[in-house]
Amino acid sequence: MPKQPMIVGNPVLIVVDIQKSAFLREYDNGIPHMPNFYENLKRARGMVDAAHEADIPVIFFQEIHRKDLIDFGRELDGDEDIHCLEGRPGTPVAAEEMDMRDTDYFIHKRRYSCFFGTELEILLKGLKAETLILVGALTDVCVHYTFVDGHQNDYYCRVARDCVGGSSQAAHDASLNAMEYLQTGAVLPSAELIAGMLERKKDAA
Repeated sequence: MPKQPMIVGNPVLIVVDIQKSAFLREYDNGIPHMPNFYENLKRARGMVDAAHEADIPVIFFQEIHRKDLIDFGRELDGDEDIHCLEGRPGTPVAAEEMDMRDTDYFIHKRRYSCFFGTELEILLKGLKAETLILVGALTDVCVHYTFVDGHQNDYYCRVARDCVGGSSQAAHDASLNAMEYLQTGAVLPSAELIAGMLERKKDAA
């Protein structure tokens, strides 16, 4: 099939689980990380800045779980330990670090996919979104599953490959390859996506 344009229709930037733990030195959030994980998440600030400048809606997600663990379900059956509990210093979204604004959108989630059990689909319909641009963590878990659900709901999905971080380098690479398999041209460097977002505003002026 032919490669689709980088941005189709109205884009939305989805910031997946960039939380305070990414900015707290030696904080153990119970999840394994690839090398350069924190550097990649911090680099996502440039994507947020570009979206703000280009008047592209930004949706921040925060994974959060109750202290009694009632809402984890099967999430602890794999390699992840208890994480993102209410009241822990690493759980709040990194609002200051990512320049989260009052005009941005904010959604809690209890599961990996940003679509599962949240209001995301309602919000995207209200925004008349067609292209979802993803940054955040984990590449092989929450980002991947959000991408797949977006794909299955017929959105054009794009991922800034240097602004996502996985549980390991191998898992990160495999997930990016799997996403690229679903939509050719989906995995791009942040510089290219930033240029595309800013160019879109210029064309609209």
